[in-house]
Amino acid sequence: MSFRQHAAVVAAMSLCVASLVGLSSPGFASEMSKTPISTPSLAALIPVNGDVSVKVPMKPTPEIPGVTVQKLPGDDSIDAAAREADTDEQAEFASLDAAVAAQQVPAAVDGDLACLAGAIYFESKGEPLDGQLAVADVIINRTKSSRFPATICGVVTQPGQFSFVRGGRIPHIDLNRKSYRTALAVAQVALAKAWDNPAPEALFFHAKRVKPGWGKTRIASIGHHIFFR
Repeated sequence: MSFRQHAAVVAAMSLCVASLVGLSSPGFASEMSKTPISTPSLAALIPVNGDVSVKVPMKPTPEIPGVTVQKLPGDDSIDAAAREADTDEQAEFASLDAAVAAQQVPAAVDGDLACLAGAIYFESKGEPLDGQLAVADVIINRTKSSRFPATICGVVTQPGQFSFVRGGRIPHIDLNRKSYRTALAVAQVALAKAWDNPAPEALFFHAKRVKPGWGKTRIASIGHHIFFR
């Protein structure tokens, strides 16, 4: 190597060292600290698939405004949180009695809840809980049939369907009555689908003391009512 070539190499190395020293200087670090940067964890940047054999511990990634963080396949911590959320949304009860007892009295009772609770109260108060739930489910089933109105209040107040309705309205109910509180809780269970329908697909019911001769398919006999579709 000639003298000039040797000198050029030494000069180049000196420039590199000077650049590195400048970048690590307190002044540069101070300028950098003025702009906070949120860096996602290493595991969040690594694509995870069936071919990856090395697992990198996942640390929580800070939330960044405007950025949606997607769940990576294989993230057990997120899967566990999702399973817990599903359990909260679909609470399991040991019995219908437990499901009814778990309901809280809402601050306001109106709309579909009021119509459904009123129908349960007038049509089946005093019946076993599964009988009251079956009445509620008949009304809900009707909203899904083209033969009936599409709303719960529309079904309940439909002319000629429920004898307790007066002038298209549900009569006044003492909201403090225990039987109404039970009907309200049953309505909440039915709307939340927190317990299986004891008379699935039923669209009609009548008291056992009458024999209308409908010729419909019988689904169940619960308490003092018989349910049909």
